[in-house]
Amino acid sequence: MKEPCICSICGAQCHSDTITEFDGQLFCESCLEEETTLCDHCGDRILRDRAEGNCEITLCRSCFDNDFTTCEQCGTLIRNVDAYFPEEDDIPYCRDCCEEHSRSSIHSYYYKPTPTFYGAGPRYFGVELELDRGGELCNNASKLLSIANRDSGYLYAKHDGSLDDGFELVSEPCSLSYHEKEIPWNEVLQEAAHLGYVSHKAGTCGLHVHISRNAFGEEEAEQDRYIARILYFVEKHWEELLKFSRRTESQLKRWAARYGYQEHPTEILDRAKNGYSGGRYTCVNLTNTDTIEFRMFRGTLKFSTFLATLQMVNAICNVATFYTDENVQELSWTSFVSGLDCKQYPELIAYLKERRLYTNEPVLAAEEV
Repeated sequence: MKEPCICSICGAQCHSDTITEFDGQLFCESCLEEETTLCDHCGDRILRDRAEGNCEITLCRSCFDNDFTTCEQCGTLIRNVDAYFPEEDDIPYCRDCCEEHSRSSIHSYYYKPTPTFYGAGPRYFGVELELDRGGELCNNASKLLSIANRDSGYLYAKHDGSLDDGFELVSEPCSLSYHEKEIPWNEVLQEAAHLGYVSHKAGTCGLHVHISRNAFGEEEAEQDRYIARILYFVEKHWEELLKFSRRTESQLKRWAARYGYQEHPTEILDRAKNGYSGGRYTCVNLTNTDTIEFRMFRGTLKFSTFLATLQMVNAICNVATFYTDENVQELSWTSFVSGLDCKQYPELIAYLKERRLYTNEPVLAAEEV
């Protein structure tokens, strides 16, 4: 006569043909039903307390990890083969959310389309303008984009987690002249203000300007030579640029920290590339492959200030491109601003006067928005 088998879970004595060995334990029929289940995907038996999935599908850990994912928007569990990727990244969506997302005017933070270049290069400007306090609303984004993109797809909108209740407008890479004359920025900014958005007044918003690295040459060594001069100029004239930026020192420490002044341009670049851990939250962000990013400037819905900011970036790039290291080291702020062409930079010169940064010629200024 065979010895009775003891269920490891409930302790009941069972006949050998009614007991199942699983996961190193013996289960009677009742405990097997209560304590284990089958993976709906591969059919393997698993302990219920180790099961993955949801109320509609039960999965073993292997199937869950290898064959399934969750929708970024609604959290629904979906098979990898059924996932949609509406943007050029690895963020999955279910079919319904993908269709909704594709209709949305505000893309995710990770959205990065293949760029379209406008105007004469190689110095292209990519603008990121943050708007806040008017709502992260697709209808509002659509209104702004319909104005901006009447002639072509110059701008798109993205979610930005640093904002309280808004989004950011991002431009395709365009020449300075294209931003000044072709993109209807003035109408866009006026409509944004009409919809209740602010930028300067929010305190949360920045105006970030990307410059294509190829504007400084094809080879990295050549690019670095010019970028080093940009960093030196920013550090040498930090106090003036702080005033220009309309930021506070504490805001810059958080979002656009300085690298620290050094005696020679290459010393600042070496520190930026090798000894500084600020990542992208630096005054001139060098972490992008194709661009360098000026992050100092506070956001604005005032068109003249917007253009003045782009013109300032262009003027700094001109210094880096056409001056030697020694010229940049010797260049004073007064010499820099007095050398600006009033026909090329009318908004910049007017803004410098407003901020008391232009050879002591103050003027009255309209309020920032």
